[in-house]
Amino acid sequence: MIDLVSVRRDLHRIPELGFQEYKTQEYLLRHLSRYPKDRIEWKTWRTGILVRIPGTAGNRTIGYRADMDGLPIREETGLPFASVHEGRMHACGHDIHMTVALGLIDHFVRSPIPDHLLFVFQPAEEGPGGAEPMLKSESFRKWRPDCIFALHIAPEYPVGTVAVKKGLLFANTSEVFIDLIGKGGHAAYPHLANDMVVAAAHLVGQIQTIVSRNTDPLESAVVTIGKLTAGTAQNVIAESARLEGTIRTLSPETMERTKDRIRQLVRGIGESFRCEAKIDFGAAYYQVVNDERWTEAFIRVVKELPFVRLEECRAAMTGEDFGFMLKEIPGFMFWLGAESAFGLHHSRLDPKEACIEVAVKTMTAFIEKIGRE
Repeated sequence: MIDLVSVRRDLHRIPELGFQEYKTQEYLLRHLSRYPKDRIEWKTWRTGILVRIPGTAGNRTIGYRADMDGLPIREETGLPFASVHEGRMHACGHDIHMTVALGLIDHFVRSPIPDHLLFVFQPAEEGPGGAEPMLKSESFRKWRPDCIFALHIAPEYPVGTVAVKKGLLFANTSEVFIDLIGKGGHAAYPHLANDMVVAAAHLVGQIQTIVSRNTDPLESAVVTIGKLTAGTAQNVIAESARLEGTIRTLSPETMERTKDRIRQLVRGIGESFRCEAKIDFGAAYYQVVNDERWTEAFIRVVKELPFVRLEECRAAMTGEDFGFMLKEIPGFMFWLGAESAFGLHHSRLDPKEACIEVAVKTMTAFIEKIGRE
């Protein structure tokens, strides 16, 4: 048995951004290399890893996915095992996700089931998105699972809680980057310049009308401009401005309508302020939709486990590129209670490590149940 708490702390120390998870990959490979070669095989894909455990019969393949990357956040937890990478942090729990996967691998290498198992260590979940290209890779296609599952820690739930729902769980998401380019100049001569602070301010206000006035009230959407950059000094008219934000919707159709409206507004700003206006929607993630049959099977197993309390959750505007995998392969994602005073993507996120054992025992019970049916 491996010491999962030590593994989690090792991984927590070395967070890396998407497609830069070199130390993380190396650490995982060291652990995998300790198992008998006749019981496990793996392939690397960019900075990710695909791990296959042969079943005793091999009628199908059960998949399990864990994301690997950290976030560009300066950690402020004060933990003795805090990040050693300045400005990088596992602030979304991916260190725990990987640790749970290693715990499952450790169990099933020693206790095989009839079905094959595929463990997917996926890079770049936080961006630019690793699930979709990994799904299309030759390595993944060769070992493609018949079903696939994943979890995400939930700081708002106590340890020992599992929360799940059938159908839509997470939203469609898209980044949005807008650049406005005018003409800079002296603050005393505004008529000789073209002020992009003013243009950006107007655009931010207009974007706020998309949900309130262009979206069906019975549908759901969020458009947030989280960053606005413009200007260099208090007495210089800004030549350029950049807006960065995110779009979240509960249907692909609403996402496309929202993007179309943003395009219209940006074109209008370009015309009305006689400036160059460019837009880039960056990375986009597909909605996470839990397969009803597999989710119901999971619920039945969890209800029988004495150490877990099951809750039905609501859909959330959270984004997850696991949605691309569930679009192609039936399965589900669930929330794992991790009980932290600070939420996901916070510099002081501190999930309780007891959630690791809960997750490993829960998924072991579920995989053993379906893998012997």
